[in-house]
Amino acid sequence: MKRPALRPWVRAAHRDLGYLAVGLTLVYALSGLAVNHIADWDPSFRSYERTVQTGGPIAGDDEQIAKVALDRLGIADRPRSIDRVADDRLELSFDARTVHVDPTTGAVHEEGQTARPLLRLANWLHLNRGKKAWTYFADAYAAGLLFLALSGLFMIPGRKGLLGRGAVLVAVGVAVPVAYVALSGGPEAPRATR
Repeated sequence: MKRPALRPWVRAAHRDLGYLAVGLTLVYALSGLAVNHIADWDPSFRSYERTVQTGGPIAGDDEQIAKVALDRLGIADRPRSIDRVADDRLELSFDARTVHVDPTTGAVHEEGQTARPLLRLANWLHLNRGKKAWTYFADAYAAGLLFLALSGLFMIPGRKGLLGRGAVLVAVGVAVPVAYVALSGGPEAPRATR
């Protein structure tokens, strides 16, 4: 009796799981690229600054000055705090921005952050900020990647598969992280050489 072939089943499972993994792979790959360069930029937020001359001096107490400045800028949000930091400087604090008002001239300097919509969500998922249920999805995805890696080893028979060219490529793939850890000193190395 002929033994049933396992390779077609492995290929079918590899193919279908690969299709399922595309969305999560894009999320993790984009976020991974962004977070790898966190020292160079903020992958979740974009910083901005602007200075506006709002139309001359603003009179009144701090609350009135803040209201006039925000009206002139078209900002409808209420600040968390209004602080007089100098005779010619009022600071309005919001969650994602700060507005500096010079009541003597009416000049307003605004600095803040706006979210990078897709990257912020991808980073939130990748760094497992959602916890609870997302942990199960992330674990299932990791298990799926393990299956894809291992099943991929057995998809092609002969010299183009694991017993030929595949063995060399697997060895190179394993050697890269091993060599990097050996050359860099790994987690015990001084911070500057990592």
